Amino acid sequence: MEKLFGAIEAGGTKFVCAVGTGPDDLRAELRIPTSTPAATIAAALAFFREQAARGRPIAALGVGSFGPVELDLASPSWGHITSTPKPGWAGTDLAGELGRGLGVPVAFETDVDAAALGEGRWGAAAGLDDFVYVTVGTGIGGGVVAGGRLVHGRQHPEIGHLRVRRDHAADPFPGICPFHRDCLEGLAAGPAIAARWGKPAEELPADHPAWPLEARYLAELAATLALVLSPRKILFGGGVLQQPQLLPLIRQHLPELLAGYLEAPEIAPPALGPRAGLLGALALAEDL
Repeated sequence: MEKLFGAIEAGGTKFVCAVGTGPDDLRAELRIPTSTPAATIAAALAFFREQAARGRPIAALGVGSFGPVELDLASPSWGHITSTPKPGWAGTDLAGELGRGLGVPVAFETDVDAAALGEGRWGAAAGLDDFVYVTVGTGIGGGVVAGGRLVHGRQHPEIGHLRVRRDHAADPFPGICPFHRDCLEGLAAGPAIAARWGKPAEELPADHPAWPLEARYLAELAATLALVLSPRKILFGGGVLQQPQLLPLIRQHLPELLAGYLEAPEIAPPALGPRAGLLGALALAEDL
């Protein structure tokens, strides 16, 4: 009997659950609004139990979750959502409750790390052992793959909170990050664009001065990643990157910032779009 795997992209607004083996073989899929932990987890468990009753039992489950989350396997809090501002979810043992409820092994990652894994398995970074996936939307996050493995340390990388060089005269906006004010996320995430310009990103025209400034900050990030991690490719996705002029502007700025010291990595869009996180969760399960 062919092995099937389960995947959950656990987001702050919805959980997406699926059973299958890859992007061309998703046997079933369900979107669940994220409400309380008890109700949301119960609905996810019911989905996988129903699939098992229909002859689609899963051998393992992969979860890519909003966070922050505990990824240290030696920690008693492994698999927990930790200090999230999502009401009621701080301290939730997400991986543990799912594993106990289904009786299968569970692989647990951040949502952006799962998306990176999906792009590496089936998307724009397929065949690469060293790349970074960056998403720019409500926040800014990144998944780092080095030597073919996701990078973790004391916790997962927090790319969105790197500090970037800025011209205070050209951009006096103080930033909106509640922790650092003018870190990258505080200057360049979707809410920062809306706060700086008085309109959400999707309402700004293509020739608005927001976009050269945004591209400059994201190119600063790309230069830092190039110098520290030496990735072969950096993928930029997320809602803000729906602006088609951003990637060409980032590519234009990056060599200038690196100043000939090293060759710029390839800057590219992701290939899996909104499915990256779910498919990455599936890849996590398959790798157990």
